[in-house]
This record gives sequence, structure tokens and C-alpha cells, in this order.
Amino acid sequence: MKIQRKRTGTAVQRVLAAEAAVVGALLLALFVAEIPSVLREMKIWRISGGLRAGHRYP
Repeated sequence: MKIQRKRTGTAVQRVLAAEAAVVGALLLALFVAEIPSVLREMKIWRISGGLRAGHRYP
């Protein structure tokens, strides 16, 4: 006599969840890797005058 096992999710759902986790991890890693560049650009923007600079720096 075989014991029926309760399935909590189909294989497709598990694969999609795994793919979503991988893509999310890659996006997070890319974002974290770009933080220093963004901070550097913000510093340059503030030094050059930011919004107050107007049309001086095209």
C-alpha cells in the first residue's frame, strides 16, 4: 500500500520561485556593486553646484 504524500506546490511553481530568487539576488548584487559609483556621481554633482548651477555646466 502506497502512502499518499501531500504536495505543497507543483514543480513549475518551485522552478519559478527559484528563478525569481536567482534574478532577485543578481539584481541586488548589481545594485550593491553600483552604490560607490552613484555616491561618487552625487559628490561631483554637489561640487559642481547641483541645481543652483543652472546652465553653467551643460
